[in-house]
Amino acid sequence: MAATGKQVRIGILGAGGRMGQAIAAAAGDAGVMLAGGADRAGVTGEVAPGLAITADENALAGQSDVLIDFSVPAALEAHLAAAVAAGKPIVIGTTGLEPRHHALIDQAARTIAVLQTGNTSLGVTLLAALVRQAAARLARDWDIEIVEMHHRHKVDAPSGTSLLLGEAAAAGRGVALGEVADRGRDGITGARADGAIGFASLRGGSVAGDHMVVFAGEGERIELGHRAESRAIFARGAVKAAQWIAGRAAGRYAMGDVLDL
Repeated sequence: MAATGKQVRIGILGAGGRMGQAIAAAAGDAGVMLAGGADRAGVTGEVAPGLAITADENALAGQSDVLIDFSVPAALEAHLAAAVAAGKPIVIGTTGLEPRHHALIDQAARTIAVLQTGNTSLGVTLLAALVRQAAARLARDWDIEIVEMHHRHKVDAPSGTSLLLGEAAAAGRGVALGEVADRGRDGITGARADGAIGFASLRGGSVAGDHMVVFAGEGERIELGHRAESRAIFARGAVKAAQWIAGRAAGRYAMGDVLDL
């Protein structure tokens, strides 16, 4: 029988980080069991009382029903290999992924269920659906710009959430984001390219995550946004995704599937 609800045992990859600790707390609040946590060698501590953080992702995968990965891109290949070897589904919230990482995810998804997302917030998931609808219904002469701000410690830009929203806008217009993305402007850039989806990234303070998608038309504009007040929202969404994906057939899933969007 597939593990569901309180029976799901979650293993946290990147357990020593801020998101790893937040997920452990969210799992406890939801009554979900923790199988343990893993992180890179040298990271010590406990993911929960009595559950020490290990450097052995393979052992953790064997003990878990579902894995949640909020670590670093460099660790993704090993984490996917551990999940595949154990035959366990995995939720990936790590950001800063490159095309080669997505190729690894696609390969793993032939064998196990993989849910990869740039943001596990349920609010952002709904926002992405609204952005896609707006982009599909507004004429191409409405310019799309995505502005985000995060804390000073964030190492990647644009944020994974910005790219997720950009993908939603591009899908609404029936184009590939890579063909229309404008990730930075500096100096004399010339006029804005028709159909471009622009990105602007701000960094500072302790901001958990602010995102605004602007649809700018002639004489009017629409702003669709989301403000994260705490990492707890991402942790709760990750736990919900883990509960949802437990027992699912092999394949690649997204947060929209969790909300049936």
